[in-house]
Amino acid sequence: MDFGLNAEQRQIRDTVAEFVDEEVVPRAPEIDETDDHPDDLVDQMADLGLMGMPFPTEYGGAGLDYHSYAIGIEEISRGSGGLGTIVAAHTSLAGNMLYEFGDESQKEEYLTPLAAGDDLGAFALSEAGAGSDVPAMTTSAEKEGDEYVLNGGKLWTSNGSVADTVTVFAKTDPDAGNRGISSFVVRPEEDDGFIVENTEHKLGDKGCQTAELRFDDLRLQEDRLIGDEGDGFVQALKTLNGGRISIAARGVGIARAAKEAAADYATDREQFDQPISEFQAIQHKIADMDTKVQAAKLLMHKAADLKMRDEEYIKEAAQAKLYASEVSREVANESIQVHGGYGYTKDFPVERYYRDAKLNEIYEGTSEVLRNTIADRML
Repeated sequence: MDFGLNAEQRQIRDTVAEFVDEEVVPRAPEIDETDDHPDDLVDQMADLGLMGMPFPTEYGGAGLDYHSYAIGIEEISRGSGGLGTIVAAHTSLAGNMLYEFGDESQKEEYLTPLAAGDDLGAFALSEAGAGSDVPAMTTSAEKEGDEYVLNGGKLWTSNGSVADTVTVFAKTDPDAGNRGISSFVVRPEEDDGFIVENTEHKLGDKGCQTAELRFDDLRLQEDRLIGDEGDGFVQALKTLNGGRISIAARGVGIARAAKEAAADYATDREQFDQPISEFQAIQHKIADMDTKVQAAKLLMHKAADLKMRDEEYIKEAAQAKLYASEVSREVANESIQVHGGYGYTKDFPVERYYRDAKLNEIYEGTSEVLRNTIADRML
């Protein structure tokens, strides 16, 4: 077991950290206020190779290992939770669907521009009546000749209103349960019938456009089918398993930012003629914050390590995502407490960390579903 980073991993960490400190942190309050998609920052990340970190260079990616990818998401999320989601949804979900399950022509045509950062990806799975219960989806893809005709809608699609490529799940056989679900590549600018109904006004995760989508007789050629008919449910589960590592990384990044903000504030803030960092109650809060962050980071890297070794990692990814998600909220909450009344205002970023952290416990597997997954693997 090696707990140290190698030279390449340290370089990735330092490069992304420098970019985040110089470009993202100063912009984060504005992104949170306007909720505008930060096109310029996404372009800069593409130039740095951050939009295709885990994909091979032959497909336009950076060819980095999954530890480096997790470190990159952690650092980006430390600066902006919304930006972390943009990259995670683009890479772990949309991009990875094509990398793991697409044929060679689909990888060349759709994955390569995603990995290079020329295109932005989205992953359309959830529906109003089908969140955790994926087989309850009603979006259909009916075969007509050499085409599929999609009808229905999706909710909670991160990047959905700004994406160039969307992986969409639909029922090709409504009577076959989860074996009747298939997945498709959709190009919003090219495919008539792709409609953005609206974007959500969310508690946090600002800057990431979370869209409600509708498909109205959207026609796709057979070559847009990813894998075979009926493969979609298994593809979605496998993709979400890997995606949970990136959400764990997002949680670690937000928790780190909250912890560091609390430590800095406690050192500067004086009450009763001394910095509040000299009070044992505050010291214990800071100690607990750091301990939780370090534990979450270890779970994240354990899951990443198993994935890299092509070993079973379903339980470990669920544990990493579950624990890091709850830690991010707990640490952000305690950071607000350390800041006192100031922590409840927008004069300090800790209230934003709290709002961004909460989402980790909901998307890509709620904490309740993850506990079921962990128990199932154990029992």
